[in-house]
Amino acid sequence: MVLPTGFALPALPYLAALVVGMAVALAAVKRRRPPVTAATVTALAPWMAGGGALYALYQAGVPPKSIAPLFGSPAVYVTTGVLAALVWAAVADRPADTWESTGAPFVLAGSGGLVLLAAVAIAATRPTPNAVGASPFVSVAILLVSIGVAAAVWTGVRRRYDVHATGTVGALAVFAHTLDGVSTAVGYDLLGFGEQTPLSRIIIEASAALPTAELIGAGWLFALVKMGLGALIVVLFEEYVRAEPAEGYLLLGLVTAVGLGPGAHNLLLFAIA
Repeated sequence: MVLPTGFALPALPYLAALVVGMAVALAAVKRRRPPVTAATVTALAPWMAGGGALYALYQAGVPPKSIAPLFGSPAVYVTTGVLAALVWAAVADRPADTWESTGAPFVLAGSGGLVLLAAVAIAATRPTPNAVGASPFVSVAILLVSIGVAAAVWTGVRRRYDVHATGTVGALAVFAHTLDGVSTAVGYDLLGFGEQTPLSRIIIEASAALPTAELIGAGWLFALVKMGLGALIVVLFEEYVRAEPAEGYLLLGLVTAVGLGPGAHNLLLFAIA
C-alpha cells in the first residue's frame, strides 16, 4: 500500500462540498492576499493540530453520521484548511507592514485554538463509541517529553547552523516532527497502536528486526528519523526562506503540518481510544 490506512474519499455530495469550499477559500485568499510571515505560519499551528484532533474524534466514532465524512482522512484536513483560509482572508484587510502589530495573527491562532480546544472538550465530555481505554496522562507525558526533546534538538541545530531566518517556524517544524516521532514510538511500543503510514511502518518494522527491539522496543528508530528529518529540513530551508520569505515560510509551514497534525492526532487518540 502507498496510501495510509483509512485513507478514503468521502461520498460524492461531501466531496463536492469540500471542493466548493476549497475553491471559495482559495479565491478569498487570492483576492485578499494576506501577508505570509513567520508569525502568520506560526499562528496556523493550532489549525494544524486541530485537524489531527478532529480526525481522532472521527476514529473514535464521535461525530454524527450526517457530518462524519467531513472528518475522515484526508477530508478533515481539507475541512480545517478551508476554515483556516477563510479566517486568514477575513483578517487580511490590515496593511502588510502593520499586520502583526494589529493582532491579526492572534485572531488566526485564537480561532484555530478554539477548534482544537473544542475537539479536546468533546473528547473529554462525550462518550466515545470506539474507545477501549483512556490514557490521558500518557498523552500529557508524551507532550512534555516532546517539548523537552525538541528544545534540545533546536538548541543543537542553532549552535551548529545559522537557521535564524526560519525563526519560530523552524522551531515549530522541529517540535512537530519530534512530537510525531515520539508519540508514534510510544503508541507502537507501549500502547499497542499500529502505524497507518506505509513508509513509517517500514521503518518501524526494520527497527523491530534489530537486536535492540527486545530491550527498547521498535519505535525508537522512527522517533530518531523524525527528529533528524525535522532538523534537516529546517537547515535546508534556511537559504530558501532568506531568498523568498513568503514561499519559504509557506512551504516550511506545510512541512510542519505533516508532523503536527499526526502528532496531535496521536495524543488525542491515545487519550480517548
